[in-house]
Amino acid sequence: MKKENDFGRDSIPLLVLKISIPFMFAQFVNVLYSIVDRIYIGNIPVIGADSLAGAGVCAPIITLLSSFGTLIGIGGSVLFSVRLGAGDEKSAKQILANSFSMLLIFSGILTVIFLLTKDYLLRWFGASADIFPYANTYMTIYTLGTFFALLSMGMNYFITAQGYPGLGMLTTLIGAVVNIVLDPVFIFGFEMDIAGAAAATVIAQMSSCIFVLYTLKRKKMRIPLTLVKPEREIGKRIVKIGFSPFLILASDSVIIIALNAVLQYYGGADYGDTLITAATIVQSYMLLITSPMLGVTGGSQPLISYNYGANRPDRIRKTVFWVLLLCVGFTAVMFIISRVAPQYFVRIFTDNEEYRNLSVWGIKVFTLMVVPLSLQYVFVDALTALGMTKLSLGMSVVRKVFYFSATCFLPVLFTAKDAFYAEPVADILAASVTSIVFFYVYKKYLKGDGRLGDIKL
Repeated sequence: MKKENDFGRDSIPLLVLKISIPFMFAQFVNVLYSIVDRIYIGNIPVIGADSLAGAGVCAPIITLLSSFGTLIGIGGSVLFSVRLGAGDEKSAKQILANSFSMLLIFSGILTVIFLLTKDYLLRWFGASADIFPYANTYMTIYTLGTFFALLSMGMNYFITAQGYPGLGMLTTLIGAVVNIVLDPVFIFGFEMDIAGAAAATVIAQMSSCIFVLYTLKRKKMRIPLTLVKPEREIGKRIVKIGFSPFLILASDSVIIIALNAVLQYYGGADYGDTLITAATIVQSYMLLITSPMLGVTGGSQPLISYNYGANRPDRIRKTVFWVLLLCVGFTAVMFIISRVAPQYFVRIFTDNEEYRNLSVWGIKVFTLMVVPLSLQYVFVDALTALGMTKLSLGMSVVRKVFYFSATCFLPVLFTAKDAFYAEPVADILAASVTSIVFFYVYKKYLKGDGRLGDIKL
């Protein structure tokens, strides 16, 4: 039975399903164990609400840390896939080794920086005096596990890029199972509260990291993992390709930070923490939509890049079509669920009626334009896979500008909780702009303009 996928010959619809569905599932599972963390935290006796708000303040900082894994993982795997598509295994091996070395360096530097600045960051990003102790405890423990988080995330892209999406999915599944099992043991059994949730997450990431490195070292890999001294030129190209998805995640962190700060400021001492707690629940729900969708679009990138390197625009066209169809269908289903059943999701976080009502309302607001959002994800990631990094970066920035502006101005014009409307406003505006730009540029690309103009080694 064939386990390795042939990106240059296999049926495109089948490849999209075989690659994107495991990635989609992996992202879903990854989100699930993040949500499970928050569920257990929210149900800690007496301090559950404040602990959940503390975890919510930490969330954008954690996303910012993770975005560096995406920077190297996607940037390196796209270049890696292009070289494999062109039959240049020597260059592909160099890219894999350099990506590994860069992740090792990044993880060390980031650990030191975030440990030294976390107190300031937490207070700046919306942690009140009541929730700061919980946020600080969670952030300190999580930051100590940065090495495992970045390595497992960044290097996992290279497993899928070599035609093994099932193993890539297994990486995430291992971490999820470990985390879900350890959470109740540490939080309630050992009475570690929010510290237990953070410790369980770090151990889970360590488990995933060990599996990824072991898998990439195996002889069955077309290009096995090696370690080299980072090369400046290769590193610059990796960062250039990975900068757009990195900015998407990093700027997502900035938006969440801005939202928390705005909610705390305009909500005041009486309502600010309540709004942040509800926003944490709403953002957890949104992760159930955006992370699997990112799994689909990100999982399809090696397929697009491979055929880009092989100069097969016909296969690229089909890939983009099927990925778009899959994402639109998924978001349409999630839109319907968001209209009829958000209360069931909210109940697992809290039994407080005020938090429940506010969170259900917030979910319905956040998901108003989730179907157009799928176009944004598909087109931006496709442009990245095609090497059009400046353009994909520009489209990412456009959405963040819309989002940030709406987050800051809506509470000024209306009330604090109306900051939640920034999400659908940004989604529809950015999707419209990106779709117009994508089809104009993509049509030129399919005619042969600018092919292989950006991805070089």
